[in-house]
Amino acid sequence: MRTTITLEPDVEALVRRAMNTRRLSFKAAVNEAIRMGLAGTPARRPERTRTFRMGFEPAIPWDKALRLAAELEDEELIRRLVSRK
Repeated sequence: MRTTITLEPDVEALVRRAMNTRRLSFKAAVNEAIRMGLAGTPARRPERTRTFRMGFEPAIPWDKALRLAAELEDEELIRRLVSRK
């Protein structure tokens, strides 16, 4: 299909750069850019961060901190209610 499009200056610069670096024609560079933009870029592997055990075992289980806070709050409320009587 033949059509006319108007490219903004920054887009034209990107197409020209792709033409020079990949040695493509204007038509091929525009078609490749449109395909990549509409189809999505190839899926990259997600980045992974390696973790290491630091050897520290805390006395308080921080992964259960909200439960611990709720239990402490409950105990305090019970203590206040008992001391009113």
